[in-house]
Amino acid sequence: MKILMVLTSHDQLGTTGRKTGFWLEELAAPYYTFKQAGADITLASPKGGLPPLDPKSNEPENQTDDTHRFEADAEAIAALANTLKLSDVTAADFDAVFYPGGHGPLWDLAEDKTSIALIESFLEAEKPVALVCHAPGVLRHVKTPAGRPLVEGRKVTGFANSEEDAVGLTDIVPFLVEDELKARGGIYSRGPDWGSYVIEDGLLITGQNPGSSPATARALMNALA
Repeated sequence: MKILMVLTSHDQLGTTGRKTGFWLEELAAPYYTFKQAGADITLASPKGGLPPLDPKSNEPENQTDDTHRFEADAEAIAALANTLKLSDVTAADFDAVFYPGGHGPLWDLAEDKTSIALIESFLEAEKPVALVCHAPGVLRHVKTPAGRPLVEGRKVTGFANSEEDAVGLTDIVPFLVEDELKARGGIYSRGPDWGSYVIEDGLLITGQNPGSSPATARALMNALA
């Protein structure tokens, strides 16, 4: 069982001068869920190499047992430092793909033609695609074989407007995940702010926020089973 995990390469939070990137918990929790299931994990990013970590995700209040474990795991740290360039991977080599969030994907992966084509390839090959928190926003330009928005008429979730407002970035992000999924015809639903909430619609699996990461990863494993 081979799983591809796709991380952002974008490190700037708009024009604020602040750093962003991927959210550590959203990488670490699924990583160990997949490892426990015996999966072979490959990490990739648009630019390859070491992707930027959102510094806020490594502050004490956002750390978890999984993030501590990841940071102490030499094999995991080596894999993170040497992500493959996204253009060098192909859906044919993997059984599923998982997109961790963080704000970075809203700037790069959401507009990345390679990422868009990769997601389309996974689904056309009837392989599951899972995205958590801000990562469902990367579906904004993904299309069905008929040329319609992928999320149109499908049940989805992602980082809620109220959660974005709570972190004070509503006017900084290029788009709001909840609004964008709805605008593309998605049947958006959500749970309580910061609670675990996952939606499955066929082979498309979406999780609402960082706390949804473990359940989103488990849903992907169940889809593979």
